[in-house]
Amino acid sequence: MITNQVLLLLMLSILWPTIALPFAPGNIGNLFGMPESDGKILQRSKRGWMWNQFFLLEEYTGNDHQYVGKLHSNMDKGDGNVKYILTGDGAGTLFLIDEKSGDIHATKRLDREEKAMYTLNAKVLDRNTNAELEPDTEFNIKIHDINDNAPKFAKEIYFASVPEMSEVGTSVVTVTATDADDQTYGNSAKLVYSILQGQPYFSVDSENGTIKTALPGMDREVKENYQVVIQAKDMAGQMGGLSGTTTVSITLSDVNDSPPRFANHSFRVTAVESTVIGAAIGRIKADDPDVGRNAEMEYTIVGGHDIFNIITDQITQEGVIIIKKPLDYETKRDYEFRVEVKNTYLDARFIHGLQFKDYATVKVTVEDVDEPPIFTRNPYIIEVHEDTAAGSFVGVVSARDPDADNKPVKYSIDRHTDLERLFNIDSVNGTITTLKALDRETSKWHNISVVATEINNPRQTTRVPVFIKVLDVNDNAPEFAMSYDTFVCENVKAGQLIQTISAVDTDEPLVGHKFVFSISPTNPNFTIDDREDNTANILTRRGGFSRREMSMYLLPVVISDNDYPIQSSTSTLIVRVCACDSRGNMQSCNPEVLPFSDGLTTGALVAILLCVIILLMIVVLFAALRRQRKKEPLIISKEDVRDNVVSYNDEGGGEEDTQAFDIGTLRNPEVMDANKLRRDIIPEMLFPFRRTSPIKDNTDVRDFINGRLQENDSDPTAPPYDSLATYAYEGTGSLAESLSSLESAATEGDQEYDYLSNWGPQFKKLAEMYIGKSPGRET
Repeated sequence: MITNQVLLLLMLSILWPTIALPFAPGNIGNLFGMPESDGKILQRSKRGWMWNQFFLLEEYTGNDHQYVGKLHSNMDKGDGNVKYILTGDGAGTLFLIDEKSGDIHATKRLDREEKAMYTLNAKVLDRNTNAELEPDTEFNIKIHDINDNAPKFAKEIYFASVPEMSEVGTSVVTVTATDADDQTYGNSAKLVYSILQGQPYFSVDSENGTIKTALPGMDREVKENYQVVIQAKDMAGQMGGLSGTTTVSITLSDVNDSPPRFANHSFRVTAVESTVIGAAIGRIKADDPDVGRNAEMEYTIVGGHDIFNIITDQITQEGVIIIKKPLDYETKRDYEFRVEVKNTYLDARFIHGLQFKDYATVKVTVEDVDEPPIFTRNPYIIEVHEDTAAGSFVGVVSARDPDADNKPVKYSIDRHTDLERLFNIDSVNGTITTLKALDRETSKWHNISVVATEINNPRQTTRVPVFIKVLDVNDNAPEFAMSYDTFVCENVKAGQLIQTISAVDTDEPLVGHKFVFSISPTNPNFTIDDREDNTANILTRRGGFSRREMSMYLLPVVISDNDYPIQSSTSTLIVRVCACDSRGNMQSCNPEVLPFSDGLTTGALVAILLCVIILLMIVVLFAALRRQRKKEPLIISKEDVRDNVVSYNDEGGGEEDTQAFDIGTLRNPEVMDANKLRRDIIPEMLFPFRRTSPIKDNTDVRDFINGRLQENDSDPTAPPYDSLATYAYEGTGSLAESLSSLESAATEGDQEYDYLSNWGPQFKKLAEMYIGKSPGRET
């Protein structure tokens, strides 16, 4: 192995003419510590006291510090009084200097690719005084390159494509490698490209790395992808140089160099006869090894066909056979036609000598199915007159089984289309008849559906629309077109137009309506003028109409049509007699109020006078009755039930008792003085002392009465005719006499109580109590 010293000597011998040139006599310094010539120290020139550049090989592999060069000044006598100092790039770290000898060493490996040159400054000082013996001098340390970097490609894998069947030398792609070594020094960065894998299909330009095709007729359909390995080597490809590789994936792109071909030139397709128009019955496929646009195909039937057509499925590139017209097994069962396939896009470079189309035969077999009945017409349009009676013939529909068996068919009407059940159909022969009379004025058209069904297979049905048009018959008489409000003025003259009338007819004659208007020719008041345009004028025959004589006239107008049979009707026109101004404008049509005339009969006057007298007598009688009713005494009957609710709790002065209850208050409560004290309530200030009843056995009755009494005394809104009204005292003149029971014990046996049983069921319990205590009954 060549050592660094040997390399250094070789470089020195190469560069010596260049290096020696600056060292003319008078220069100082000694590169690499070489001895002075002739034992003499070279003299310093005016330019400085040292060289301005040193050279150092990169990637030094020695263990010790690498010697770079030596600084020496003429002021250095070798007595150790001179001190060398180094400053600048890497001074003290990368580069060290011996202060006494001026030797410079590198402390570690240096890489030119990191930094190619370092700039430093050197000083020469007196060791004792630190005085500068020489001015500062700048110098460079340049790193000499060695081949320590291998070529590198930008990508590890490249992708490229080239059309198939390309000519030899067709450029595919260019790959370029880079070398970090010095491009200007030696061959360390001079690259040479070569192909390691991919021959004999491809080649590479050794100088620029361009990959080219090397084999003619490369077919994508045979092989589509290729892996090519390219090497880049420095040192101009010599031994000992460094290298790098990359992989290039090359794909052959497709060109239309392959025509479509049928693998089988005969196809058989089966289709049922019930296949609907436009449905697909089969597919055929041709093969084309090309891809994309180059593989797109188009299928056609040679010469065309009446029943079938073929279209191309753009996704699968298949030919789809479809139906253009209905198939009929009973008519024709087998078909045959020829199909052509070709590419839609052609490459002019490859069409020479090749037929870019192919042909195949297609055979279609029709299979029989059980088909539903077929009507002879679709739809049916039938006309019938509206005067057709129920059960009359309307029309006939007919259907047959298209199958070879020709199975029998039955007919029916879809009742959803004939909700009124106007028609009927014979299930065997399809004859349609009416079930009800038809009226064109009600409905001009009737749309029904007739269903034909195979008797042996009820699932096979077919329906057909039947449109029944009802023809018009002149069965309606004309009538007024509207309701007319007609009047005639009292001062009208003869021949005056008072109304124009028109008519309508619900019938629809073929030649249009023609109405005739007429009235009785003996009508003394009015006449009619037929204008022969389906209108007529009503005219007055006389003048001088009067509301007193007749306020309204009814004028019958006869209207006839001209169709067959002729229909006529009589419409009544109401004509009112009205008062009009001089211009004929209506003012009033109300009947005039007639005053009494001198001709009023005596009987009528007597009747009116009697009515007035009777009314006066009724009024007088009514007034007398009202006056008599006002003088009626307060108490009319002794049996007034309100007397029965009056109770007495003490004896008083009878009728002489001024504090007794006034029954008149019950009759006329409104006459009671609002400021007067209630007579049925004894003021406590007038009667502060109340006797307590000595009877102890009636305590419950007393408490009940006292409680109710206090309740009503405290209620100022209580009426005076309630059941608790009391008399404070009884007088000797009282019809009830004494009601006290204090002295009744001695005479109780002498009294008769049988009359209590006549008082009715209300006193039944009381009668039982007293009648049972009678002495005679007890014995």
